[in-house]
Order: sequence, then C-alpha cells, then structure tokens
Amino acid sequence: MTSLTQRSSGLVQRRTEASRNAAADKERETGEDDESRRGEEEDEDKGDSKETRLTLMEEVLLLGLKDREGYTSFWNDCISSGLRGCMLIELALRGRLHLEPCGIRRKSLLARKVICKSDAPTGDMLLDEALKHIKETQPPETVQSWIELLSGETWNPLKLHFQLRNVRERLAKNLVEKGVLTTEKQNFLLFDMTTHPLTNSTVKQRLVRKVQESVLDKWVNEPQRMDKRVLALIFLAHSSDVLENAFAPLLDEQYDLAMKRVRLLLDLDPEGEAAKSGANELLWAVVAAFTK
Repeated sequence: MTSLTQRSSGLVQRRTEASRNAAADKERETGEDDESRRGEEEDEDKGDSKETRLTLMEEVLLLGLKDREGYTSFWNDCISSGLRGCMLIELALRGRLHLEPCGIRRKSLLARKVICKSDAPTGDMLLDEALKHIKETQPPETVQSWIELLSGETWNPLKLHFQLRNVRERLAKNLVEKGVLTTEKQNFLLFDMTTHPLTNSTVKQRLVRKVQESVLDKWVNEPQRMDKRVLALIFLAHSSDVLENAFAPLLDEQYDLAMKRVRLLLDLDPEGEAAKSGANELLWAVVAAFTK
C-alpha cells in the first residue's frame, strides 16, 4: 500500500512537471507573440509610422532639400507656390475643403470657388492657418487665387495679410520634431543661415522609393486607380521642380520610363479626370492651376 508521503511526493512531482510544461508552453507562446509583434513592427517600418508620417508639404520639401547642406536650391523659384498647392490638396484630402458645385452652367475647375467644408483643427499649424483664412474670406476665392494669396504673390496690398510666412523654415522644424532633420548654423561669408541637414536617411529613402515605384513597379496606367496622395505628390513635386531629385538615382532606362509616365500624367485633362467617379475635384483644380 502506497504511503501518504509517497502519494504526496508523487503529487508534488506531477504538479512540478505540469508547471514546467505550462511554463514551457507560455514561453513558446511568448516567443510566438514576440515574433508576431516583430513581424508587425517590420510591416509598420515598411510603411510610415506615426512618428514619421509626413504631410504633402513636408514630402515635397524633403525631396527638395539637399541631404548634407540642409537647404533647397537657391535657384528654385517654383517650390513656394508648389507648397501652397500642397496645403490646399492636403486640406481637401482631410475633408476640410471642397469646390463649390459646378451648377447648371458647368463652370471650369479654375472658375469654381474653394469652400470650407469643416473648420475642425488638423493638428498642423500651417494647415490650420490656411484653413482659417479660407473660412473667413467672403466672397470665396478660386484655387488659383489662393495659391497666389498664400504665397504673397498679389498686387493687392489689402490682401497681403493672407501670406503664410517662413513656410519652408516651419516645415523643416516639423521634420526636425519628427526626427527626420536636424538644425545647424552655417556661415555664408556675408551672413549666417540656419540649415536642416538630413539625419534619418531611411525616411527619405522610403519617400524616394515610393515616388519611383508609383511610376515603375506599381504603375497602374489609370489615374483614378492611383492613391490620391501619391498622385498629388507626383504632380506637386513636378510643379515644385523637385521630382527630378527622386529619379536621379535611377538607371537610364528606368529614368526614361519614369519620365515618360510622368508626362502621361501631366498631359491628362484635369476637367475630364475631375468628372470621373471618386475623383477629388479640388486636387484636379490645383493640378489645372499648375499645368494650364
């Protein structure tokens, strides 16, 4: 007959083995969870994480910035208006702006006024400042007018207050906060200048790769099937004279193909594209303003 002590020791032994097995199972599950989490994190790294999710303005500026020097080309006089176009499209994609209805007379995109659909804050100071101007302006202005007013390119002194100042510097500071750029002082003989060299090359490479793939490996040949944000980025990067920077690393054959497909996009009729199902009319109005 088995003694109570023997039964007790057997019970303890079985419990110990069960605990070991449970611990091993838990360790395996934890390992699997960790691997799953790592996989998810890797997937997130392939896309934009919350910390490095960029606005259209920031993406265009980043494409135009010289990596080491930390400033845009002194000869680029297109990027200022291009960044204002980015703001209008960004606000439209976020549901804050839209074009007035075309009506029975079928007004053209450039003749239709920009209407504030929602004045909810975006969390971006520049976007909120532009949105405030558009909301408070009566009668409303067209897309072309807003690009000029926000750039300060107006002959009317009463409308100079619409100009958004220090846009590039403010966007660069946003990128510094997101860990993409850093801030330095450089001496240019007669004056000191604040520059913002690139520190996170991964974000820039991801952006360049996104632009390249959109007209190469992921080309769909139908603008309405393209991601609206990527489509807008291609148009505005071209209008800001920085698209070339994204294509510079390509091989000659790839470069020629990429530029051929960009030309196909530039040759599209904005009026016709805006009339298609699911199109963002304000996006195409901005495109029309830059390609007319």
